[in-house]
Amino acid sequence: MRISGGKAKGIQLSVSKAAGLRPATEANRERLFSSLGDFINQSRTLDLFAGTGSYGLEALSRGASSVHFVEKNQRVVSALKENLIKVCKSAGLMNSAGAVSSRDAIDFLKKPTPQTFDLVFLDPPYLDFPKLAEKVFSLLISNHFVHRESLLVHEAPGEERTNFPNWIQIRTLGKPKRGAPVFRLFQPDL
Repeated sequence: MRISGGKAKGIQLSVSKAAGLRPATEANRERLFSSLGDFINQSRTLDLFAGTGSYGLEALSRGASSVHFVEKNQRVVSALKENLIKVCKSAGLMNSAGAVSSRDAIDFLKKPTPQTFDLVFLDPPYLDFPKLAEKVFSLLISNHFVHRESLLVHEAPGEERTNFPNWIQIRTLGKPKRGAPVFRLFQPDL
């Protein structure tokens, strides 16, 4: 698995063999980031349920000013930190452009943040997420992780629920079919 574009294009990412890890394919990331275009430039980005960190690392490679990764699996976090160092070096960024929180995403979101994020990647475990979805979307707003112009990219199976209080779905990338991932882009309705 490699970074598909930007300054670190071609950098090989380490992938942990952790159970349940489902890294985003290079083709899916390429399609998503082509659609996001210039929105990435200088964005403050949050990568929840980060796994290998491929979304946030791709954002750094393509011009995000900073990325905060949240992942609770310690084995996966170790590979994520290695990937962050490689991408920052290749992209000519200081390692401080990325931060990694080794903790549960819900616990992370429960504490209000002094900084809002312009872009949020949400790629949770498919099986666990339906029961957590409303809580994640609610905490992002109530604890000030997002602002009026923020964009949330949610990767989920095509049959996944798509309406959440205080969020407007503005676009879908991919064809919603059973078991196939699609990207749904949301903005907060503030």
